[in-house]
Amino acid sequence: MSDTTNNTRGVRYAQELEGHLGWLDTFTGTALGVLATASGIYTYLGVSSLLDNTGAMSAFAAIAYSVAVSVGIFVFWSYMLRLFPAVRGARARTGLLGAMGLGSLAIIAMSSWLNAAALAGSAAVEQHLASTVQDYQTSLERAHEIAISAQGLERDVARVRQSFEDLSEQEATGDLSGLAGRGAVFRVLRQKAAELSGLETQIASQTPLVEQSFAEGNQILSRMRALTVEQGPVEVRSVEFSENSVRLAGLITQLRQLSVAALVERAAQDLAASVVLPELDASTAENRGAQTATITSVLDVLAQRANTLERAAQAVMAMSQPTETTYTPISSADAVILYAGNFIPSWAGAIAIDLLPAVLVFILAITQTAIRSGREDADLADTLTLAELRAAVDALRDVDLSMRGDSLKETPEAKEPKAQVTTLKSS
Repeated sequence: MSDTTNNTRGVRYAQELEGHLGWLDTFTGTALGVLATASGIYTYLGVSSLLDNTGAMSAFAAIAYSVAVSVGIFVFWSYMLRLFPAVRGARARTGLLGAMGLGSLAIIAMSSWLNAAALAGSAAVEQHLASTVQDYQTSLERAHEIAISAQGLERDVARVRQSFEDLSEQEATGDLSGLAGRGAVFRVLRQKAAELSGLETQIASQTPLVEQSFAEGNQILSRMRALTVEQGPVEVRSVEFSENSVRLAGLITQLRQLSVAALVERAAQDLAASVVLPELDASTAENRGAQTATITSVLDVLAQRANTLERAAQAVMAMSQPTETTYTPISSADAVILYAGNFIPSWAGAIAIDLLPAVLVFILAITQTAIRSGREDADLADTLTLAELRAAVDALRDVDLSMRGDSLKETPEAKEPKAQVTTLKSS
């Protein structure tokens, strides 16, 4: 009795699930068609963004591709919804599961990324513009930093120049070589002071150019930032953005060229190497010897100061140069892939609209397994529904009537009329 009761309950459970599946089947195909159509629409928008030509042929090509995607998605998931829940063997289910995985990858490859491009294409291109602005800003600031550091060499040059001027004043009063006046030593010191003064003036003249270039670069950057968030089609904004990026790249190059570090290095090397020694003008050999000794000391000091100045210029030149930045226009589909990490919700929605039927496949497979489990140990009589029982009774009645008719046709006596027997009653 216990087994019979459990079998009856299992049959009722299976019949209940079958009833639910029957009701769900009435709109499952329609729902699958709606999902496939929606995916096709977004695929059309994604394909349209990739086509350069906007003519009728391009529109027809985009429509054809999107229709093919919709049909492919509908047919593929229809196969899965029908076949995967129906198979029973582990090998068959594993094979269909592998086929479903390959089909899902194919759907992502031909549709989902285009859907993501349609959902977040403009935002992804704006992200590309914003990222490019950040790169340009970093390059501009680095080029300006190097140029300002090079301008700072003006103080080093001024210090060396001032030291030679001070030495020349000492020589004029006789405190250096012991010979007062403006003789050979004085002229050597003044010669180098004049060279450094010219270098100092040249460096100072670069400062307004550096500041002007940096200010103009910041103005261009401000306009480029505005273009990333302005209203309107991103394709139109990208054109103006590209024009500004070319101007900004030129300004960054100009800032790099305005750096005077290389000029200071060459000047420092020439400072000690190119010394024009004047003729000694002392009247006595002793005084000329004093002048020679002083000039030698001056040249030693000159070499030390030149070496210090050269090292300062080389330190500026050793600074890491700004990264070469170039703006490359990008399509919305490529931008979505390049910045996929920033648009995870859009990618999730684009993939979900294509792969949501996979959840239905597994739901149906689980339900069909439960139905089989409920009917597994039940007798055939327990699995019959009232409608099936009525149909069986009607079929048996038809078979019985058919058999009776055939038996009457095959009996010879049945063809002759029966004799009527009259019973005589005695009076």
